[in-house]
Amino acid sequence: MTPSQPESETPDLAVVWSRARLLHPIYVELAREFVIDVPPCDDLENGSDAPDAESVERAQQWLSQLDESIQVHQLRQFLQTSSMVDPDGLVAVVQHLLGQSARNDSTRDKIDFLLVQYFSQCAPAELDDNGADLAYVAQTLVPVLGTVELKAPVWLNSLDRVVDSARRCTSLDELLHGGVLEQGRKAKTQAGDLFYMPIALVAFTRFGYLMRRAFFRLMLADLNSILDGLGELEEKGVESIDCRRAQFSAQEPIIRLRMICQSWKVMFQAEYSSGQPLRMLVDLRAAVDEALGRGAAKKGNKKSETPAPPASAPSAAPGKAAATTAPRAAAAAAAAGSSPAKASARPSQTPAKEAAKPASPSEVTEFDVSAAPEWNPDADTQTKGSQ
Repeated sequence: MTPSQPESETPDLAVVWSRARLLHPIYVELAREFVIDVPPCDDLENGSDAPDAESVERAQQWLSQLDESIQVHQLRQFLQTSSMVDPDGLVAVVQHLLGQSARNDSTRDKIDFLLVQYFSQCAPAELDDNGADLAYVAQTLVPVLGTVELKAPVWLNSLDRVVDSARRCTSLDELLHGGVLEQGRKAKTQAGDLFYMPIALVAFTRFGYLMRRAFFRLMLADLNSILDGLGELEEKGVESIDCRRAQFSAQEPIIRLRMICQSWKVMFQAEYSSGQPLRMLVDLRAAVDEALGRGAAKKGNKKSETPAPPASAPSAAPGKAAATTAPRAAAAAAAAGSSPAKASARPSQTPAKEAAKPASPSEVTEFDVSAAPEWNPDADTQTKGSQ
């Protein structure tokens, strides 16, 4: 049996039990964190070294029950805030999900996220886009998928076209609302059961990793543009600007906006799949551009003229407390009396022009805006026709 195929009717009980025992503490912690009401599995609690077939079956049923209750965004948040899942744990979860006979969209999305997460943790920080080819990704995924034949079907070529489109984007707004993300989601959906082909799993892992890199570059570019713009405004003697489109006030102090951007540097390096803060970032750049009289800002982002409802807090990096929304994070930074940003991407003479230093791809989380429960991209698609 290849890891991408459901387990047979007579699996090796020892292998299944060993994997279940490895998964048990992870699933227990998931259930506790998200208050999932599932009775404990006595067989796994007792931890027998030589269980009978009935014990293994009960353990499998317990895991399946939790699988049905755990949502994709919860799994993502858990891995961002917990340090208990090492690469071996990720392998166990992926192989467990790949071994399920009943597969749905949630199962597919979990597998997709976990494979990219695993590859990102294993990939060296200096790996560039050209180095992350199919052969390299397949070799890295051997502990999860085994040896994969590198003969990609033609339909997987569409993923490269989506990545190329993402690389051509010049702003985060263009990436989020230019239809690029929708193309990626459509490719995954249209794959159907072919998604579970070993070579397809490798290709989608590579796709997710490269999209993450393109996304991160644009996110940092937007932050730098905002900070540069705030510096220009200060040089002109401007002390506040209208930021209602970004959920702030009509006269938001520039000094506070800079502090918020410094907080975002930390928050977005840790967690960049949260929809609402990303929209705030995009809209804040538009507000700064408009204050500077840049024509593009006046023509776009009309959707943001009406203030949006407040966002819920995104999660933080592994080992860190959950991040707050940008204004609250900025307030916390002010109370601490120091800026949360500790590094910059390029030298500067004023704090307003400090740039965020990108974390390596292995330090950030899976890129999938649709995973954020506070932002439904499908709703945006219906209203804008472009997401």
